Amino acid sequence: MKKLFILLLITTVSFAQNANRKYISHSWKNNILEIKTSDGLYLIKPYSDKIVETSFIPNGENFNPNSHAVVKTPEKGWGSFSKNDNSLSLITKGITVVVNKSPFKITYSNLGKVLLSEKSGYTKINDSTQTLSFNLDNSEALYGGGARALGMNRRGNRLQLYNRAHYGYETKAELMNFCIPLVMSSKLYAVHFDNSAIGYLDLDSKKDNTLTYETISGRKTYQVIVGNTWTDLVSNYTDLTGKQPLLPRWALGNFSSRFGYHSQEEVENTIKKFEQNNIPVDAIILDLYWFGKGIKNTMGNLDWDKDNFPNPDKMITDLNAKGVKTILITEPFILTTSSKWQETVDKNVLVKDKSGKPATWDFYFGNTSVVDIFKPEGKDWFWNVYKRLINQGVGGMWGDLGEPEVFPSKVITAGGKADEVHNIYGHNWAKLIAEGYKKDFPAQRPFILMRAGYSGSQRFGMVPWSGDVSRSWGGLQSQMEIALQMGMQGLGYMHSDLGGFAGDYFDNELYLRWLQYGVFNPIFRPHAQEDVASEVARKDVATMAKAKKLVDLRYQLMPYNYTLSFDNNQKGTPLMRPLFFEEWDNKTLTSVAGTYFWGNDFLVTPITKAGVTSTEVYFPKSSNWFDFYTNEKHTAGTTESININEDYIPTFVRGGSFIPMIETIQNTSKYSLANFKLHYYFDESVKSSSGKLYNDDGATPNAFEKGQYEIINFNSTNNNKSLVIKLATVTGKNYTSTDKNVSVLIHNIKAKRIFVNGQERVYKTFHEPLQVNVSITKGTTSEVKIEY
Repeated sequence: MKKLFILLLITTVSFAQNANRKYISHSWKNNILEIKTSDGLYLIKPYSDKIVETSFIPNGENFNPNSHAVVKTPEKGWGSFSKNDNSLSLITKGITVVVNKSPFKITYSNLGKVLLSEKSGYTKINDSTQTLSFNLDNSEALYGGGARALGMNRRGNRLQLYNRAHYGYETKAELMNFCIPLVMSSKLYAVHFDNSAIGYLDLDSKKDNTLTYETISGRKTYQVIVGNTWTDLVSNYTDLTGKQPLLPRWALGNFSSRFGYHSQEEVENTIKKFEQNNIPVDAIILDLYWFGKGIKNTMGNLDWDKDNFPNPDKMITDLNAKGVKTILITEPFILTTSSKWQETVDKNVLVKDKSGKPATWDFYFGNTSVVDIFKPEGKDWFWNVYKRLINQGVGGMWGDLGEPEVFPSKVITAGGKADEVHNIYGHNWAKLIAEGYKKDFPAQRPFILMRAGYSGSQRFGMVPWSGDVSRSWGGLQSQMEIALQMGMQGLGYMHSDLGGFAGDYFDNELYLRWLQYGVFNPIFRPHAQEDVASEVARKDVATMAKAKKLVDLRYQLMPYNYTLSFDNNQKGTPLMRPLFFEEWDNKTLTSVAGTYFWGNDFLVTPITKAGVTSTEVYFPKSSNWFDFYTNEKHTAGTTESININEDYIPTFVRGGSFIPMIETIQNTSKYSLANFKLHYYFDESVKSSSGKLYNDDGATPNAFEKGQYEIINFNSTNNNKSLVIKLATVTGKNYTSTDKNVSVLIHNIKAKRIFVNGQERVYKTFHEPLQVNVSITKGTTSEVKIEY
């Protein structure tokens, strides 16, 4: 039966070959299939049952085994090999690779279904252009390519792979700061082109069912990844390129941020504003004024301007004592006018021109060069800057302009020419900071805010943001797509400057709608230019009061959100998820970004236009859904027109789900689960369900792996007469759990008489949840039984 399938597969995909490529010989050894052809050598190897890598080495070239993206080691025993007169087959449980000898052809399939095949495979167009091309079918939607604003289904676009900022973008941005050579298909496979040089990713722009990767140089290597579900596919891709470390818990709180704070006094007074108005805040971000009085000619100083920040050590110490982290902006550009210029020249840590001298060029901020982070001396020099600041008490680092924003082709680095390393500059910049923390601050989780990166940058703890978005309704409208796409591509913490950055457009409705979206976003960080205040604490009284409720809700959801972060760390699962993650075969959802899942249990529809009074929401067919604010039920698989409230965006909770919450706290230094609320959304159609709450100290790297954690598991069973909810704690071997008081709040039970643990309870209103207080003691299971 297997041989018959292979023959059928060859027959169906044998069109459109590269007629000039001829099979010569092959070998199967050490789990690698080597195929010699007339124009080069193929190496095909499985990494797992769901990942296969293919490399082509043209005649006259040497194979470069080094990948900037891949960290997974190929596992032995996943692949088996078979052959017949006209084909070779490498078979795993998840992928079958069939190589047709004549005409030469490589095809990838999963569970008997053809995924894609090489069309022309490798082709050298000229000295500066080489391509890899593949056949697509005409039905599949395509995603990936990094951060763009093009619509969720990106098929039909030719995407440039050259990290570049797009200042003030709104609803369309073809090129942005994160260009990732990854394509994901609605057929539940992905192709990752494992080469960092600049180029293009053509997603069938000519409408001839062709996927083409084009580059100037480098590896002709790609990985095909498959999954049984979207969650499985993303997990497999992040197995290949690395999982995101768990962020410090404070990173999920509220940030005070703007461009920028000019003085120590302004920083301290801003935090006082938050305290005076009881608005939670966990961090304050200092833009470029911390090292210079003006915007131009000071970049590269990378040290405190003591005129305006006379005692930074005391400032940071005092903020830390309040539970507020200090985050500083840094850039890799060293201006010829900066105080560090001569030092970097003398230490030989800058990029070069062809004469071997420091390369210099002009850009907005002045005449500049860039630290050569690919050179050990450059990497060490830059890390020593960070090490000094961290020793001062700085809690996080902001890396800006890391595309790099201006990086002429003439530049030469220790890692290669500018165009060869351009797209991995931000990636390696984050890497040097992450590695520095591991070496010199091993007990501290880093916070690394970055504007540019590459495949696998998530493994360095990178927190990306969507660049200098327009402060406009158009700017808001593109943010869901960008965050959802980047989460699918491994970078689960993609977020935006809440309220918008570029421009002086003043609109409190826009600001509040953006913050309402931000509540259900990986990072809650309002940020803007100076003309319009971004901080909640500096808004007018009425706007501040409304915004404070949103910040409060963000903190109340901390247990739920931190558990999402844990799942992302362990499985690569995005925090924000498209609707097609659950209904991958529903073609009406392939382009939907306006409604999304926040974790598994929330369904969110941001309001992205002014004056909206109603909007349509599709309720996924997997569950019934309950309005988070009113408890109104919405039936699975329906589309409804929802009335809009000015104080919140449409938000719904999955029937049968558990939502752990706490009371509002001033910041996460006050975080505790000694008393928390557990909301259960009863749905009579749900016979059983489960959930969990992950907890650790919020600061220790790899706390789960070290056994320094607890997980509280929640389970429900319902037989239409009684509902039983159980709570049980699993504790890591190096964690001491404490007793907890839990208010279990059961929503949506309708009954004339209710018994709680055998005792009749007066319960008059369906619109208010039924509250049952329980205690969780280490080593025991707590149970609530509701009879109705």
